[in-house]
Amino acid sequence: MKKIFSTSRAPAAIGPYSQAVEMRNTLYVSGQIPINPETGKLVEGDITVQTERVFRSISAILDVAGYSFIDVVKSTCILSDISNFKAMNEVYARYYPEKQPARSAFAAKELPLGALIEIETIAMK
Repeated sequence: MKKIFSTSRAPAAIGPYSQAVEMRNTLYVSGQIPINPETGKLVEGDITVQTERVFRSISAILDVAGYSFIDVVKSTCILSDISNFKAMNEVYARYYPEKQPARSAFAAKELPLGALIEIETIAMK
């Protein structure tokens, strides 16, 4: 049975989707962009600042669903500029110091609201 999760500690969906959906012990976290959940606005700052905001949102969603970063099996990182890869990767490494999940990372022409990064996540129990 499909279960929907949401938390006010992460930005509300800006379209017709859920923050996260769980099915058969697998949690699918929608792509998170660096929106401040209190203001609903994109955080200002470089890729490091924006990546940290994204990970705080992912952490909040994992937490409300009863998961943690150790349960993450796959991440997809979408950058607005591939030259930001190294700086994003440094933040990413702090959240996955060991037993890192599988990952894809690529650049897209544009991200919603002019974000520099979007990360979607899959976690399993």
